[in-house]
Amino acid sequence: MSRKIWVFDTTLRDGEQVPGAKLNLYEKLEVAKQLKKLQVDIIEAGFPSSSAGDFNAVQEIAKQIGQNSNIMITALARAVKGDIDAVYESVRHAQNPLIHIVLGTSNVHVEKKFGKSKQQVLDLGVEAVRYAKTLLPEVQYSTEDASRADFEYLWSTIEAMVKAGATMINVPDTVGFAEPEQFGSMIYKINDRLKNLNDQVLLSVHCHNDLGMATANTLAAIKNGADKVECTVNGIGERAGNAALEEVVMALKTRPEVYGAHTDIVTTEIMNTSRMVSGFMGLDVQVNKAITGENAFAHSSGIHQDGLIKARETYEIINPADIGLDDMELVLTARSGRHAVKTMFAKLGMNQFTDEEFEVIFAEFLTLADTKKEVYDHDLYVIVENFYKQRSKHNEQFNSYSDQFFKLIDLQVIINSEFPSANVKLQRGEDIFTGSAVGSGPIDALYSAMTEVCKLDIQLKQYDIRSVSRGKEALGKVKIQVEYNGNMYIAKASDTDILKASAYAYINAINSIIVEQLVTKTT
Repeated sequence: MSRKIWVFDTTLRDGEQVPGAKLNLYEKLEVAKQLKKLQVDIIEAGFPSSSAGDFNAVQEIAKQIGQNSNIMITALARAVKGDIDAVYESVRHAQNPLIHIVLGTSNVHVEKKFGKSKQQVLDLGVEAVRYAKTLLPEVQYSTEDASRADFEYLWSTIEAMVKAGATMINVPDTVGFAEPEQFGSMIYKINDRLKNLNDQVLLSVHCHNDLGMATANTLAAIKNGADKVECTVNGIGERAGNAALEEVVMALKTRPEVYGAHTDIVTTEIMNTSRMVSGFMGLDVQVNKAITGENAFAHSSGIHQDGLIKARETYEIINPADIGLDDMELVLTARSGRHAVKTMFAKLGMNQFTDEEFEVIFAEFLTLADTKKEVYDHDLYVIVENFYKQRSKHNEQFNSYSDQFFKLIDLQVIINSEFPSANVKLQRGEDIFTGSAVGSGPIDALYSAMTEVCKLDIQLKQYDIRSVSRGKEALGKVKIQVEYNGNMYIAKASDTDILKASAYAYINAINSIIVEQLVTKTT
């Protein structure tokens, strides 16, 4: 029988400790609302004793997200009365509040961080838990740096905290020191003793990724009896980050025969949550990261594309729809094979070529692909139109496709502190269009001017930029998400000029919308 694993999300506490990732109150509330939609069991909303701002944010999350909801709201406290009071005052408005106390257990923490004896540190923990229990019924105790602690001292700490009233015991691999076999064995021994001591206490783990094993250690802990896992969205957190929520959840979902466990996470909300956290915190998701990376379900190899078209399971063990994506992405590049290119033409309603015609078209595709990193849908229309023009053959279905798509001719952006403005010149077929606009910033002005030209009611939802090379000729890569008629479109572009890259990405988004309109007309 599959057992329930509790998901404790610490994106708003441990995740926010990443340098530069600080969120304001509005952003914290939005992330908390999304975590509720994701159906995490517990939200750790912050460290309220650290600042008045963090206290207020935790309090508002408790009031707005935690009231009339089964979701638990907690925050972090050191084993001191002032911290515990701050947590209590900030989370008490939630329907299910929890106090989370942390204290070190390894020799290096006890001797060098605290300068106390092991018994003195243990007594501090007991006193803290007893005090917290006078305030709230639910108390979690984290044995910081447990993976480097002497096991018998670690156990004596756990035993004392359970007897003092702790309802959850968290075993952190605070510095990512553990490896799966060792960590799993430790959790097995703790679980065995804990269930004999008090089988109502939840055993939890919190793993860091310093050696790249946070997810592996978390899964090893689940196999060995852990009831609860502490994670962050996209694996963000101190130093190399934490166990990634989406990786742990999807491993359990994909391999139930191995773990015999499940979560209550609504997996179709994973990508929405990932994008929100990435956007608000300004932290790009590694392109090849498992589950939420840009390339996690993108395929450009001709061999892989051919296999996927024949049977998805040849190269995909997770259906993209399960995490909130539309489908796998066949990225057309110079490495793409005939089968993938023919399939993409067919999706656009162009599947009536003879074998001889397709070979000519495919050769044209390869020529274009050698000059571009990626070939887009609107490029395929132009390839076909050029094919018919070169043969002086008239085909109404493919007549004047290039007249439908926009191309950037020129742009001028004026950046100042009061009225950033932009002027653009776009071409569509033989026609040249100009547009101008002011905005709250240079990108807003640029996109407003382009929107004025294309006459499409497009809403920019996300804008990301990062450098993909160094030096004077460094490339800037822009990725955007726009909404049109309730549908989302993602587009990207690269250039040494970030304003040009931004414009090219927006042009690609506009042309993607036009492609969808053309497909609708021909099907």
